[in-house]
Amino acid sequence: MSELRRDPVIGRWVIIAVERANRPQAYVPPEKPRSAGVCPFCPGNEHMTPPEVLAYRPPGSPKDGPGWWVRCVSNKFPALAAEGQIRRHGDGMYDRIDGVGAHEVVIETPKHDVSPGDYDQHEFQEILWAYRDRALDLARDQRFRYILIFKNHGRTAGATLDHPHSQIIALPIVPKRVQEELAGAKTYFDYKERCVFCDIMDQERRDHVRVVESNASFVAFCPYASRFPFETWIVPRRHESHFRDIQKNDLTLLGEILGHTLQRIKTILKDPHFNYIVHTTPCDQGMLPHYHWHIEVMPKLTQVAGFEWGTGFYINPTPPEVAAEYLRGVEIAAASPETPHTPQESVLPAPPVPTPTPTGR
Repeated sequence: MSELRRDPVIGRWVIIAVERANRPQAYVPPEKPRSAGVCPFCPGNEHMTPPEVLAYRPPGSPKDGPGWWVRCVSNKFPALAAEGQIRRHGDGMYDRIDGVGAHEVVIETPKHDVSPGDYDQHEFQEILWAYRDRALDLARDQRFRYILIFKNHGRTAGATLDHPHSQIIALPIVPKRVQEELAGAKTYFDYKERCVFCDIMDQERRDHVRVVESNASFVAFCPYASRFPFETWIVPRRHESHFRDIQKNDLTLLGEILGHTLQRIKTILKDPHFNYIVHTTPCDQGMLPHYHWHIEVMPKLTQVAGFEWGTGFYINPTPPEVAAEYLRGVEIAAASPETPHTPQESVLPAPPVPTPTPTGR
């Protein structure tokens, strides 16, 4: 019999369609479309992007030239404009704000034809360093209230270029979904005087049926009320509110567990399209006793259709206990030797996708 499961943070309900119990083989990927033309993110084409705002490259190599291994540039077609002040306007009963913010692209690797599931641990560490460096820098701008870090892998996940990249958007407001998480976490804390994310992680570690992997600093698990098949969260074991405060040892272990998680998903689901999002505390708030930063990884295996739009529920045909069991069973490749991160090398200015399974019937 199907179950309705309630997310303990924001109270969202999810239908776990136990009788369907789709295994990985049910998500059959179609042919991967290839983009044509010259890639602006490949080495040698640096002139095709805006100037870099950060790059990890050998000392002495020229800015906006080849030699980098991670490079961050402003988005050529930004969702928000970097220049200007935040002005609020009334339009009768409606409200609007000038579209001021920052929109950046993190070019994760010089290699064009590579899946994130094939990165080694060191490559993930360098990408995470770039996220942290840019989040710290953008958070200093008093105009910005929230720094959103996310990755779209594959066309159905929203990526418009094949070359591996992530995005960072600094917003003048706190997004609604973040507000819902903050409010839900605060309500739980006010009632129990404990962090809901800490309690979730403690129970998952105790039950272990949904845990995928853990190390000294992080736990990866398929959440109890998973919205999507093989949805996986990565949560720090120590209570921390801001991703940007992560330290070197923890970042090394985060690179390891994020890399392993994407390697497991790639192996089981034949390199599906996916999104991952870093959930963190707004810029202008300090350490919160009730909120815990984390990463949510969501493979694109089902369609959001009429039922989901009409109810705010989701239907997940693969129970998280089943997904975690499959993911745990993947043999992880041995890590390559680690190269220490050297911040002085930064250059700073002054299944392809499975056939969607309709769930909205």
